[in-house]
Amino acid sequence: MRPVDLYGVGGPGGLEPNAPLAITGIGLETYQALSQLERAGLQFAAVLLAGTVVLGLLQRYGPGTVTKARRSPVISICIGLPSLFVLGGLVSTGVLITGTSFGTFFGIPLVVLGGTALSTLTVLGLVATGRSIAARLGCDRLWTGVLVASLLAGVAGLSLAASLVVFSLAGALGVGAGVRVIMATGGASNPDERTVPPANKI
Repeated sequence: MRPVDLYGVGGPGGLEPNAPLAITGIGLETYQALSQLERAGLQFAAVLLAGTVVLGLLQRYGPGTVTKARRSPVISICIGLPSLFVLGGLVSTGVLITGTSFGTFFGIPLVVLGGTALSTLTVLGLVATGRSIAARLGCDRLWTGVLVASLLAGVAGLSLAASLVVFSLAGALGVGAGVRVIMATGGASNPDERTVPPANKI
């Protein structure tokens, strides 16, 4: 590919870089070119590392999101699906405008913030799913949820379609639960707390 291929004509300035789009395309092509075992190993290691880091850094919000996702997964998915599209749209918009003259100020923050939130909540959705599976096997602990989630992601890596389904559902579950936890913290310091009304006075 010649250097001029990374540029597109647009606006009075003449040439505008399309390097972010080219890099994104190269990344997708590289992932699709991996063998089944390589994708499985990559996804297993990525989820295991990301789950450990996220739960280690977000010691209150992370477990709270996992608990909220497990208690009401249907509600979380219903809230998470539109929220997932919004986050994905923000990231896509950021990638598209990064190559423009004002993309440095708007595109990069959209990609960084949206991508970080999306990946973090997707990992939490996977951990919630993994912990639910582990609980049915008699081991309801957070670390077993991370391990089972990693195994689930690794098995899904054997098929591109399965990976898309698993990560999409986990993303919707995690985003919905994360939004609910943020909304719940406005009324109580702990999402699990319940306000007890005072006794009626005569």
